[in-house]
Amino acid sequence: MPQLFHPEVLVRGCLCAVAVALLSVVCTSSAQAQASRPTVAILNFDYGTIEHWWGGNQDIGQGISDLLVDELVNDGSYRVIERKRLDAILAEQNFAQTERADPSAKTLAAVGKMLGVKYMIVGSVTKFGTEKSNKSFGAGGFGSKYGIGEMGTSKGKANVAISARMIDTTTGEILAVAKGDGISKRSGLLLGGGAGGGGGAGAGRIEFGASEFRDTILGEATEMAVKATAEKLVAAKARLQ
Repeated sequence: MPQLFHPEVLVRGCLCAVAVALLSVVCTSSAQAQASRPTVAILNFDYGTIEHWWGGNQDIGQGISDLLVDELVNDGSYRVIERKRLDAILAEQNFAQTERADPSAKTLAAVGKMLGVKYMIVGSVTKFGTEKSNKSFGAGGFGSKYGIGEMGTSKGKANVAISARMIDTTTGEILAVAKGDGISKRSGLLLGGGAGGGGGAGAGRIEFGASEFRDTILGEATEMAVKATAEKLVAAKARLQ
């Protein structure tokens, strides 16, 4: 007489089979999602049109691109090449700052091949400054009275604008353009951050990732511009092959 399985045993067996099937589907979906994430490299943004009104030599373009890296990594739509690896490759290629916004086809192809990336994001900082009492302190005038360490609470306005392009390293084709503009206007810290103020701002630095900078109107404007640019780059993912 054939042996019959207990109903509980059959139920457990079915549940195990279902669990295995679901796990397989989840793993497959996860692998497909990972494979669908394009890998990109983000160059330091060009900042040649921005005068160093704080009296130092800080790389504003690098600070902006670092914030954009953070936004894209946190979003998860792209794989982003680690900064140190990119910098090492650029050093090998004798990459010049003048190529930041418009790299040559030769440079794009070489860097793309060495990094194993098809897409590169380049860009420019087109606005980066503050105003106070309707008087502009950008483009040279700022450092004469206010430094990076300025902690005044007078009402001010900050405007930051950036423009980014995604380029195919194999063809040099511009696949997407993304622009972000941020404006913050309120009573609060104008810059904050490092030491400085008074007549000399040379000792001050903008720490882009620091909460002290994000709390200033210039920090708020920067964050708005970067987030807007990142959102447009994420939306452009659908156009990539």
